[in-house]
Amino acid sequence: MKSTIVSISAIILLITFLAPCRGAAKDYIDIDAPNFQKFPIAITGFTKAGTDSDKEGLAAWFPDNLSKYLEITGYFNIVPRKAFIEDPARSQGNILFSDWTTIGADYLVKGHFSGQGRDLSVQMRLYDTVRGELMREKKYTGKTTDRKEMVIQFVNEILLLLTGERGVFNTQIAYVHKQGKNSEIRAITFDGSAQKQLTNYRSLTLAPRWSPDGKWISFTSYRDGNPDFYITGLKGGTGKKVSSYPGLNLSGAWSPNGRKVLLTLSKDGNQEIYAMDSTSGYIQRLTYDHAIDVSPVWSPDGKSVAFVSNRAGSPQIYIMDSDGKNVKRLTHEGNYNTSPSWSPKGNRIAYESTVGGVFQIFTISTDGTNPQQLTSQGRENKHPSWSPDGRYLAITSKSGGTDRIAVMNANGTNFRVLCEGSNPAWSQYFQ
Repeated sequence: MKSTIVSISAIILLITFLAPCRGAAKDYIDIDAPNFQKFPIAITGFTKAGTDSDKEGLAAWFPDNLSKYLEITGYFNIVPRKAFIEDPARSQGNILFSDWTTIGADYLVKGHFSGQGRDLSVQMRLYDTVRGELMREKKYTGKTTDRKEMVIQFVNEILLLLTGERGVFNTQIAYVHKQGKNSEIRAITFDGSAQKQLTNYRSLTLAPRWSPDGKWISFTSYRDGNPDFYITGLKGGTGKKVSSYPGLNLSGAWSPNGRKVLLTLSKDGNQEIYAMDSTSGYIQRLTYDHAIDVSPVWSPDGKSVAFVSNRAGSPQIYIMDSDGKNVKRLTHEGNYNTSPSWSPKGNRIAYESTVGGVFQIFTISTDGTNPQQLTSQGRENKHPSWSPDGRYLAITSKSGGTDRIAVMNANGTNFRVLCEGSNPAWSQYFQ
């Protein structure tokens, strides 16, 4: 995310000194399992080379921000510093791992930094205190303004070692931001640290969807009076009107290869699903039913499409082949199921369903089994959208009459509000 993550000129130099990773083949813990226990980790204050004062307070800034980014993943318990019993005089520069296992820390991060002017060099180490071994050591060099990216890089290293995948810090979530009677498309980062406005149409603008490469975003806008379909580049511009048939031109998901975009059009008198070639504009009709068919999304392999139809009398989720054939009903429980979102891992579909008259978030296996409710009463939750690694969901959460963008882990834990807004769409591209 070039607009929010500082471009590092001397790009952060990543040097791996040592990486003993507990064997060649690692069995990772299922971090999305309901009984998952968070990794307990301690992060000490960083030490500074030289006798100059730490004017920017980096000795505390680094552990504070490492703690922050580890914590928002939902996979770590940060051991409070008041629990530390390490005595530097007793250890004489060596790590007494028993000091850390005693207070329940299975993992330990230590760091050291040096700098002159705006130049900064930081060394970070991750230890397994139970085994008493160094797991990873990294050195980052750049400017002091690059320190946030240095932290994110090392948090990604920790996640990779312990879970098998990096984090999603450098992804964006597009959403609809209401402005009086109008609405515009905005984007926010996973950590909520940066927002930017993507449209300025001064009209009702809805349904943002990302292209797979993260360079384009599609949406529907009433800018010219009709709900027309637009595509705009992320580097600016007013956007191109791509579909403006009389009636509804509702933006749907892009295919995994970016060659097609799904649309809901009412040009033939009924709301039906179409696939549009993103280059030529050629459209192919996929559904032919007297019922209303809306909200289409691709499977990760591009071979199937999930959508919503009321052909059985109430809104339910269906799956069909990418050419519209072999339609099968997916959801059978609940009388109002809509807003499907297909996990990038391919195994589950998230959706919203009414519970006691209020929408809540569910997931279901792609064969229609094992529906699971992720959110509960207390607020209304709608519009799920998966993160590109399939570990999180962005949703619209409404309480007190206000819609807010929130994220949570795929098992429904670690709920966190980012900003006001609705209809989130998570980019599937890592900047």
